[in-house]
Amino acid sequence: MAIATINPATGKLLKTFEPLSDAQIEEKLQRASVAFAKHRKLSFAERGQMMIKAAEILEKDKESFGRLMTTEMGKPFRAAVDEAAKCAWACRYYAENAERFLADEVVETAASCSYIRYQPLGPILAVMPWNFPFWQVMRFAAPALMAGNVGLLKHASNVPQCALAVEDIFRRAGFPEGVFQTLLIGAQKVDGILNDPRVVAATLTGSEDAGIQVGTGAAKRIKKVVLELGGSDPFIVMPSANLEEAVATAVKARIVNNGQSCIAAKRFIVADSIGDEFERRFVSKMEALEVGDPNDESTDLGPLATQDGVNSLDRDVRKTVAAGALVLTGGNKVAGDGYFYQPTVLTDIPPDSPAYRDELFGPVACLFRARDVDDAIRIANDTRFGLGASAWTNEPSERDRFINELDAGMVFINKMVASDPRLPFGGVKQSGYGRELGLHGIHEFTNIKTVWVQAA
Repeated sequence: MAIATINPATGKLLKTFEPLSDAQIEEKLQRASVAFAKHRKLSFAERGQMMIKAAEILEKDKESFGRLMTTEMGKPFRAAVDEAAKCAWACRYYAENAERFLADEVVETAASCSYIRYQPLGPILAVMPWNFPFWQVMRFAAPALMAGNVGLLKHASNVPQCALAVEDIFRRAGFPEGVFQTLLIGAQKVDGILNDPRVVAATLTGSEDAGIQVGTGAAKRIKKVVLELGGSDPFIVMPSANLEEAVATAVKARIVNNGQSCIAAKRFIVADSIGDEFERRFVSKMEALEVGDPNDESTDLGPLATQDGVNSLDRDVRKTVAAGALVLTGGNKVAGDGYFYQPTVLTDIPPDSPAYRDELFGPVACLFRARDVDDAIRIANDTRFGLGASAWTNEPSERDRFINELDAGMVFINKMVASDPRLPFGGVKQSGYGRELGLHGIHEFTNIKTVWVQAA
């Protein structure tokens, strides 16, 4: 894929970028190595001061950053502005809490003194996707830089201006040269960078295939890696739920980020006794969505990010329908310019179809009926993914079963799944391993060092 900005609302090419040469990559790797030697010695107060400045820049310029995100990947403008503001929250959170999270932990032993110390690892390669072009980067960068590491960003090739803008935020915030650098490179360069001894670890958010490639590459070099891959998140609704709230949230949970979110609800599993009413209300609300220009305040659903994305989604829907699924609404590309797809609801989905087994990245919802709580859990867990899950019930026994028995890294009760700087984010099964955010996220890229001091 060319490194370029293509407006997904129009399909027009706006700007292209030359990928870095091998010599330029080498220069950036060396710069990162030198920067780490200095950055790791800064105090938490010094790092925190710069991270707070980054937060201030994000808040001050959130409208322009939002416009850039909308231009490059098509998310509704208001959602893009909110994304920039959320990045500022993450920066502030780690600026204020990193020292506490990484403080020495005293452990009582037979030693005169024994404790655990958290220390930075070094330059970390971050391979990031286009769907949240600022947030995905910041949720890695804020904890990693506050821990004393330095970052090398290989962003998706369709959001190069966002990638450069993030680098510029850290530069303007006062972080020394080389502490955070964007690498405008193609995917074929990633393995070579991972092979470089100066790069000590990696993190990737993206597809299963990309995760396998980076995970395998890291394993060959005995390097730490955190993987956040796909999701086919269930959204379970039981008879005791507030149906009106559940339906309204279900629509929002499906179309968030134009349906292009790993934690977007994708499979809606509804108890038989309320299935018809849920279906009627859900389909009606999906049909009422305003599809159009993501810069327009009245737009609910903008375009998919790429032509390949809309083509892939359309193929999966058509294969699922050919296998026997029923289309309740939508099911087609939107005619005209840009990469738009109709809000779509499928039901009677066969187990061997793409909509049952794969992650559909776009505004396509899959409806399932469950006989009871056992059946709902069975359907929810019948996937190779295990990222997030949302369950709607006011029965304490059902709530506890969903929390304990759903195969997911995150379970939200009576709320849609969302990321939060204060809570760990990540999945199980084919959704990856490791955690971002929260206390656990900042620990991922540290040397958890045991210290034992014996009196002479």
